[in-house]
Amino acid sequence: MVNKIHHVPNMILIGSTARNSGKTTMAVAIIQRYKEKYPVIGVKVTTIAKKNGGCIRGGDGCGVCSSLSGDFEISEELNKSGNKDTSMLLASGADKVYWLKVLHSHTYEGFEALLKKIPKDALIVCESNSLRKVVKPGLFVMVKNTEDNQLKKTAKEVIDQADIVFENYFQDDFDELINEIDIRMNLSKDVSR
Repeated sequence: MVNKIHHVPNMILIGSTARNSGKTTMAVAIIQRYKEKYPVIGVKVTTIAKKNGGCIRGGDGCGVCSSLSGDFEISEELNKSGNKDTSMLLASGADKVYWLKVLHSHTYEGFEALLKKIPKDALIVCESNSLRKVVKPGLFVMVKNTEDNQLKKTAKEVIDQADIVFENYFQDDFDELINEIDIRMNLSKDVSR
């Protein structure tokens, strides 16, 4: 079986080796850097193993995994003042922010549906490890949590495909990284796909 891949050169995909690694903080910094230059769309992807399954983090969880009614759901974040990751992306200046909740087996189709909502000239800043299996982004940055040596299963599956592995020492200083993104994605030009 051949894996289908979406080629999305206008996407910066941010993955992480562990929870609380700084993905959202990095995404916020990237959005703030480019929001005046491009339309920027923020995306968070939650991949769910199976319908009505337990929380991937253990315990009762937040209900996202158990409440998925179809193969995927796309919701738009409208609240800039909340404390969710999607709210922070919107508050940082993204034009729109979407949350894709998707069964692992339908990641390609879920992302395809999401892509139809995004203008072709937008810079997409997306948080996900699993999405790398079905998307070839313009740049894939893996955030390595220097305070937690674990390697999430989803990170282990895609870390070898990272264009940049960023060791986060939690200084919230992403200037050097963003300059590297600028060069590698040639963001002085049009970002259309």
